[in-house]
Amino acid sequence: MYFTPKQLNLLEFIQNWQEENGLSPTLEEMACHFKVTKITIYEHLNQLEKKGAIQREKFRARSVQIKTPLPKKRRRNSLPLLGSIRAGSPLEAVETKDTLDLDQVFPLGSNCFALRVQGNSMVDDHIQDGDFVIVENRNGAANGDTVVAVLDTGEATLKRYYRERGRIRLQPANGGMAPILARKVEIRGVVVGLLRKYQG
Repeated sequence: MYFTPKQLNLLEFIQNWQEENGLSPTLEEMACHFKVTKITIYEHLNQLEKKGAIQREKFRARSVQIKTPLPKKRRRNSLPLLGSIRAGSPLEAVETKDTLDLDQVFPLGSNCFALRVQGNSMVDDHIQDGDFVIVENRNGAANGDTVVAVLDTGEATLKRYYRERGRIRLQPANGGMAPILARKVEIRGVVVGLLRKYQG
């Protein structure tokens, strides 16, 4: 049975939603996830029903039943957690069996995005050139938050945010660099995590 990529994505979304919530998503929830209209989702569902992939009850919300389940993809959002290791004095190695759920470490939802860091203005906060910052999409921030800010010039920068009397201070975490002072900036997001590829 052939499905278009959009149909496969919709099937996968419905299947995952059902597994996590115990019921089917509504048309509005599907449309919101894919950022399309409910009419577009309705048309995709009609095609999936014609192909025998799903079954629905008329005039009833959350009635989608998947008749052709998709094979589950292996999730890479978790890693085996084998214990702790001391970075100071040596410690007896004791292996445990646990799992590190990366979804709990980083809120990797649809409201987050990643940016590659260029430059060393945040090195004192241990954010280095080439790192990836995980940013939660927000248009506001609290004093002290590390933010993605857009200046009046259209340039974007990664700095600590401070609202002061009559101005905003974007503070680098680098003793050799001066802060950026502005009357107004646009906040695009707040940093919630950091990823770095180890290079020995």
